[in-house]
Amino acid sequence: MADRIAGNFARRTSHPFDDLRQLAMIGLLKAALRFDGSGGRQFRPYGRTFANGEITRYLRDHGYAIKVPPTWRDLYASGQKLLRQGVDAAAVPGRLGIRAERWREICGACSVRVVALGVEELGID
Repeated sequence: MADRIAGNFARRTSHPFDDLRQLAMIGLLKAALRFDGSGGRQFRPYGRTFANGEITRYLRDHGYAIKVPPTWRDLYASGQKLLRQGVDAAAVPGRLGIRAERWREICGACSVRVVALGVEELGID
């Protein structure tokens, strides 16, 4: 069950399947602790809701602030890998087969991250 749920998210995001499977398992464990089977309810829909919620919360907190096309996320990841390998920053767009202007646009879109602030940081009592 965790594999299927994680696979659905892995196909739509750039996050590794194994990480998502672990999150799904955590959600299923939380569901198992809270599940009450009285009244003939089944665990599967209940557990799926918890697993989906666990992954969704993770993606919300660690995902992109704006919707970024999957091709851009892939290009950004490939470009970051090239930079870590020591490729000159000016050579990255050429190695990826795109224009420098498009690379700047991709970097701008993919470098914006969601930051979750706690209540203390917001000054809410």
